[in-house]
Amino acid sequence: MFGQTTTNTTGVTSTTTTTTTTTSPTERGLEDLDAAATAYAARIVGLSPERRQEARDDLVRFALPFAGRLARRYRGRGEPLEDLEQVARLGLVNAVDRYDPERGSFTAYAAITIVGEIKRHFRDRTWGVHVPRRLRDLILEVGQATAALTSELSRAPTVAELAERLETPQEEILAALESAAGYSPASLNAPVGGESSAEFGDLVGESDNDLESVDDRVTVSGLLCRLPWRERRILAMRFYGNQTQAEIAARFGISQMHVSRLLSRALTWLRQAMLADAPATWQTGGEAEQHRMRVSVRRAGDRVVVEVGGELDRETADQLRCAVVDAVTAGQPAEVVVDLVDLAAVDAGGVAALLAGRDAALRSGTPLRLARAQPGVRQSLTAAGLAPLYA
Repeated sequence: MFGQTTTNTTGVTSTTTTTTTTTSPTERGLEDLDAAATAYAARIVGLSPERRQEARDDLVRFALPFAGRLARRYRGRGEPLEDLEQVARLGLVNAVDRYDPERGSFTAYAAITIVGEIKRHFRDRTWGVHVPRRLRDLILEVGQATAALTSELSRAPTVAELAERLETPQEEILAALESAAGYSPASLNAPVGGESSAEFGDLVGESDNDLESVDDRVTVSGLLCRLPWRERRILAMRFYGNQTQAEIAARFGISQMHVSRLLSRALTWLRQAMLADAPATWQTGGEAEQHRMRVSVRRAGDRVVVEVGGELDRETADQLRCAVVDAVTAGQPAEVVVDLVDLAAVDAGGVAALLAGRDAALRSGTPLRLARAQPGVRQSLTAAGLAPLYA
């Protein structure tokens, strides 16, 4: 404030008081940011590092209210306002350090830098569960597309509609929708509500009763390998394939009552074997005797015929393998025929025995062929690659 003396035309002397108000930089407002940045750029030319730092700090303090206003735009989104303000100030410092007056407005550059820093904070630091960056970006796009399509369709869009709008496969849209829950997962320690003191984690999961049966399952799987092939197959068809006894009987060409007796006998043996320290050997006899594997070798002129009957499994396969190998290597017969007319069933062990006989025949140069296999047996042998040996 200072005074000025003037004389008017009447000769009366008067004093006019003029008041000069100095406005602080903080009160100048947003419109002065560009001018302040330009003055800062001109001011630091030729200054020492200490004075340059002081000028930088002055500009940062001057622009702090601007950064605070940008931070407040993002409050209410799950992050404390204090954290957002700190992130905005970091963006402001970066904007001051990187600003070049020749590239345009400082206000626009600072706004872009600060908002970018805030968005990066939300993207990288606020997820409760780690989600790949590609999915995080897609989640934002899905959210924007959902809002747009909801406005256009007056209903929530389907996954197919979102995929078409974003030109993205539906699998990725589904992955983004599922991953969105990772932003703010529910706490297992959150109270359920009401007067109870239970927490959300108390309601998740339940007792796994199957754990108690693990030992029994392991024991049974080992005992099943001790059963003959037919009994194993019937058990699998009944309890894993959910086939009826009549369907199993039709598959094996026996009566439904016979299937019932075989199931009862196998289950009884399994029950007793599980309770015993050493499982008893499976006893064949009576009605089951007809299914025991039988091998006989006879000569018919210059040919050797190996007749096979019953059921061929891994426990009896070695007997057949020895018979066939001996037949093709001893005496150089003109041909060896394996007659399978009485063979009721064959498993992987029996197939391996026939394959070993075939390889021995190829090495010795003796022709080997299979004859009169029943449809079920023929199907198994064909699948194993033995079809060329059929007569």
